[in-house]
Order: sequence, then C-alpha cells, then structure tokens
Amino acid sequence: MRRHRRPYLAEINVTPFVDVMLVLLIIFMITAPLMQHGVEVQLPRESVAPIPIKEIPTITLKSNKKIFWKQEEMTNLMGLTRHVKQYIQANEEGGVYLRADKTLDYGFIMHILSTVKKAGARNVGMITEP
Repeated sequence: MRRHRRPYLAEINVTPFVDVMLVLLIIFMITAPLMQHGVEVQLPRESVAPIPIKEIPTITLKSNKKIFWKQEEMTNLMGLTRHVKQYIQANEEGGVYLRADKTLDYGFIMHILSTVKKAGARNVGMITEP
C-alpha cells in the first residue's frame, strides 16, 4: 500500500511570534516609566493657609523674557533695579513677589532674583498656582 504524501506547508505561522512581541511590548511599557525616575526621594508636603494678599509689588516674567514691575514693562534690568530700590527705601521691611512663566529657564529666573536681592529686597515670595 502506498502512502499518499501531503504537500509541505510552506507558510510560516506568525501567531506565536505576534503573541511574544505583544507580551514584550507590555513589559517594556510597564518598566520604562520606572527606569526614568532614578533616585527616589520623599518630598515634604505642606498644607498651609494661603498668605493674605497685601499691597506688595509683583515682578512678572513672561515666557518671552519680558519683565514687568507691577503692570509696567521694564526695558532693562536697570529700570527694575531702580523701581525695587525706590520701593525698599519707602518700605524698609517690604518684600516683592516674583511671578515667572513655567517655561522660562532656571538661569534667567535666578538672574532676576539675584538682581532684585542686590537692589535691597530682603524677602522675595514666589507665586505659584494653587
């Protein structure tokens, strides 16, 4: 009796390959965010009452690096220094608020902060979103 041979199946079954790739994708998606954090620290949590609003001038730094004293645009740091000195002379214990756009680089904000401190402001409050 002669056995009838079946022709070879020439197609590759990709279903197991796709299953393995999906499992690997899920594993990488879960572990990737954990690898970005690096060193784990516990940040302090504070729940303080909002500071009462006083008539304290605000320095505003816009995202295009324009500087405003109250509502007036400053063309240079000398004008800002002059306004801060005048305010501090009139209010010795006075401080100022600093409002900066979150897209500004840290170096620019620190440069403005040091300019305000050199002008005589002892207290500089940073304004954030609640």
